[in-house]
Amino acid sequence: MLFFVVQDVLVKSMLDTHPVWNLILVRSLVTPILLIPLILWLGGQYRILTPLWPLHFARAALLAGGFSLFYAAFPFMGLAEVTTIFFSAPLMTAALAALLLRETIGVHRIGALIVGFVGILIAMNPGGDSFTWVAILPLTCAFTYALSQILARQIGTRETTLTTGLQTITMMGVLILPLGWLANMILPIGPEFHHLRMALPVQTLDDWPQFVVLGLVGTVGWMLLTRAYQVANASLIAPFDYTYLPFAAVIGWWLFDEVPPTATLIGMSLIIASGLYVGVRELRAARRHDDPTVVAEATFAPGSPLPPQGEPPSS
Repeated sequence: MLFFVVQDVLVKSMLDTHPVWNLILVRSLVTPILLIPLILWLGGQYRILTPLWPLHFARAALLAGGFSLFYAAFPFMGLAEVTTIFFSAPLMTAALAALLLRETIGVHRIGALIVGFVGILIAMNPGGDSFTWVAILPLTCAFTYALSQILARQIGTRETTLTTGLQTITMMGVLILPLGWLANMILPIGPEFHHLRMALPVQTLDDWPQFVVLGLVGTVGWMLLTRAYQVANASLIAPFDYTYLPFAAVIGWWLFDEVPPTATLIGMSLIIASGLYVGVRELRAARRHDDPTVVAEATFAPGSPLPPQGEPPSS
């Protein structure tokens, strides 16, 4: 989670000089450079090409659009504010899984989800003077992210984690520049949205060390989290996702002198409490059933579009 916070701090600091599209593109280029040699070396059940590419493509489209909106909100809102709203994604995923996948959720989980959504409303403060429509951007990102996790559950254990990561991030890199061009053609991009302008990636070459660090930090964070999901039950690991929020609040205050509003802190506390309560109940349920299997679970770390997919299937 700390790696993911550092990744997003780098993005926030670079948006003054580089458009969102280029940041996502260059970050996407680092992952295949690292993963393709690793997949070729490991062999076995790991593969570069996959017949499940339509599902990966659909997820990449959702994530490319969603995280463009997520990063677009950075110049207007504090890091803690943006990410607190984004953390409605786990709650949306649970609700969508019940509606679309017919997954059963009990009374306790429904109550926790309601508390979490109340926390989101408090954090957004739609009736307050400080509310801005920009808050809708991370909320929309959370929804597209939740939809992508429903697709991830359709992929399940038919794909390895490395292949899923390679396919998703590479396709995001392929899609991001056409998406940026389309946005600039359709929407009026004023001076206040200079970070959404289209600029050739060649203009970023002078800052290549920063981009390399950005790609490495994001990839290392994902690999650490993926390994955690591979060796421990997802119900045990998932609550640690919420450590992103206090990390983001402290680092945002330290580096950008951002003090989260009281409404954001209250909403953050309710969202974290809701997520931890659900995680603890799932962990107890897994222990009662004596099920050590690592399930296909998603990580909700902002800026990380890679859900760990459980143990690789046997070859």
